[in-house]
This record gives sequence, C-alpha cells and structure tokens, in this order.
Amino acid sequence: MSDQTGSESIAISVEPGNPSPLRQVLTSRLFLGSTVAMFLSGLGVSAAAPQIVLFLVKELGASLQLAGFFYLTSLAAPVAGYFVGRYSDRTGNRLGLFRLCAVAGFVGWAAVALSTSVWVPFVIAIVLLAFSGATASQIFAAVHDELDEKPHDANESVVAIIRMALTGGWIVGPVLGASVAAAYGLRIMLWMTAVCALLQIVPLGALKPAVKLQPQSASAPANHASLRAMLPLLTFTGLFVLVYAGEPVKYGFLLVYMEEHLKLSPAVRGAVIGIQPFIELLIMPFSLGLGRKLGNAGLMCVAAALGVFANLCFALWPSAAGMFAGQILMGGVWGIFMVLGIIVAQRLLPNAVATASAIFMSSTALASALGGLAGGLGVALLGLPNVFLLPAFFSGIAVIGLALIARAKSFGAY
Repeated sequence: MSDQTGSESIAISVEPGNPSPLRQVLTSRLFLGSTVAMFLSGLGVSAAAPQIVLFLVKELGASLQLAGFFYLTSLAAPVAGYFVGRYSDRTGNRLGLFRLCAVAGFVGWAAVALSTSVWVPFVIAIVLLAFSGATASQIFAAVHDELDEKPHDANESVVAIIRMALTGGWIVGPVLGASVAAAYGLRIMLWMTAVCALLQIVPLGALKPAVKLQPQSASAPANHASLRAMLPLLTFTGLFVLVYAGEPVKYGFLLVYMEEHLKLSPAVRGAVIGIQPFIELLIMPFSLGLGRKLGNAGLMCVAAALGVFANLCFALWPSAAGMFAGQILMGGVWGIFMVLGIIVAQRLLPNAVATASAIFMSSTALASALGGLAGGLGVALLGLPNVFLLPAFFSGIAVIGLALIARAKSFGAY
C-alpha cells in the first residue's frame, strides 16, 4: 500500500483507474446497506443509553444506586460478541447472524419498553441485548470479506465511511431520544430504539454476499480459538478499553461539574458537549492518510496522548475555555480511534475477522463498565474535578502500550 499525504480525503480515489471509496459505497448494495444499517444502529442505541437510568427510576421505581448498576449488564456483551464472532468465522454466515442479532435487539428493547418489574430490563440486557450488540461486528466482517476479494488502496476508506455512519447515528441519537422522551414518554422512546434495531435489516434485505466463505472443517486449524493467535488483538483491545474508559467518567460528571461548579449557562454547556462529535467527524476523513504516513499504531499513540491532555484540561483548567479545549482534544482522540481501530483489529486476526470485529466492537461495553466503576469510586475519593485525573492516567498507560506496539515487529505496520 503506497504512502499518502495526511490531507487525503476518503472521497478521493487513491489510484487512477480505481473507483473512489464514495462511489464504491454508493454502487454496492452491501456497502450502502451497511452504511445505512450502521447509522440506524448508532441512532437507536444512543437514543436509549442516556435515558435508561431515568426509565428505571421514573417508570419502574428503582433507586438511583440500583439503576446505576444497569450499566454493569454491558459486561455480557463482549462474551456474547465473542461467541457470535467465533460461530461466524466457522460458518461464514455473516449476514444471517447479523439479522438474528438485529431481531434480538428488537425483541430486547421492546421487552424493556413493556416491562413493569425492575428486574426485567436487567435480565433482558444480559440475555438479548448483549447479542444485539454483535450486529456491527458482523457487518464489518461481511464488508471485510467483500473488500478482501478486490484489494486496492481505497478499501480502508470504504470501511471508514461505514464507520462514520455509525458515529453519525451516535451524534443524532441522544438529541432525538431526549426529544421523543420529552414529547411522548420514555416507553415510546424505547420503542423507537426497538424499531431502529429491526430497521437495520431493511437496507440489506435478503442480500447474500457475493463472497462465499467455506465453513471450517473440524480438522481445520481454528486460528480464532488460539489464545496465542489472539494475544496481539487482546493487547490492542485492552489499550483501547483504557482510553475509552474516560468516556463514561466524562459523561457522568462533566455536565454536573460545568453546571454546579463552573456555573456555565445551558447554552455554553450544550456547545461544549456538541463540539466533540463535530471535531470527530472533521478529523475522521484524514485519519487513514495520517495512519499510512505515521503508522496506525503510532497515530493511535498520538490520539491516546490527546486523551491525556483532554482529561487534564477538565481537571486543571476550571473555565469554559478549558472545557472547550478538552472536548476538542477528545474529538481528535475519537476521530482517529473510531476509524483505525476496527481496521487494525481485523488485521491482527486476519483468519478470523468476525471474531476480531466482535472482540473490538464489544470492548466499548467493557470500557463503559470499567469507566463507570472508576468514576463512581473516583468522585467519592477525589471529588470534582480531580476525578478526571483517573482517565488521564488510564490514557497515559495506553500511550506507553501503543508506543511499544508501534515499535514491535510482531505488529508489523499495524
């Protein structure tokens, strides 16, 4: 793969004679359908995520402490994702499993919307919603299979476009979810999430990928089942978890800090929260070109360092300017990680891309649980704003780890 300049855009063809990534997406039912499906996935889940504690407290009578424990159910997602990915790599049935996981999401969120007992959402989250999270990993595995048949420099940019659609859903979802909940109630908002989960199936319909993977025989080497083969992937994913663990800390306490300690106006608080995804989307198109120039691991090392400085801004710069600076830096973190992360994860386990995708994509659930626990304990021990020193420390560990990865021969050009 030839080096590109850092200003490369994903919509520009990399090589004369090859279609541009955007044209590839628009002319392929698989790629275009995957893009729409990922937007719907991000839209639905992000609409419900900020409202679920409120639903448990207001509709089901849970205490705040008990409702907070709901996020620990996300620990089931990496386990479910691993088994779905493993089965996908054995059978090659990417889109079939994607549809089953989407249906599981619809049934799960509908059951939560209909629940009248506080224990029901907890059980549903573990039994059904944990599997619904595997929809994205199956999509990215199917896209990888298709692109692998026709390799050229623009392929990674196709993945980036689809990944940007997922991020786009996460930008729109919280605003839409809050609006629907305010206008029609929390249960209707949960039904909207359920419908979004089911609608993911529509853009792809009954499509079967042109690339037919042969199911692994019992005697074939199961690379995805080997702990040694997965060790680089698990190491990389663990470092990603450390960086991502800062997000639940930030979303749990940044608004409180800005309102109660800094006394910022609602308009300023909203602008601070909204600037991160804006910066993220601006940076995403250029991440691939920078990754080719600096090395993906090297660039993500820089991104983790931005995470350190972002959290230090939150902790040590008590003003609106400090909050904006922190959020702008965090936009840089996720503008890089959200594009390159899935690409590197699949490269680290090339013979089992569905397993790799599932492990990496579901790691955000593990990071959320870790961050929620660290934030809860940290705010009790350190208070505000010093609690943000914890995610700065986590990101600092990730900087060291990614720097070592960037120099390790076993990781090659990853």
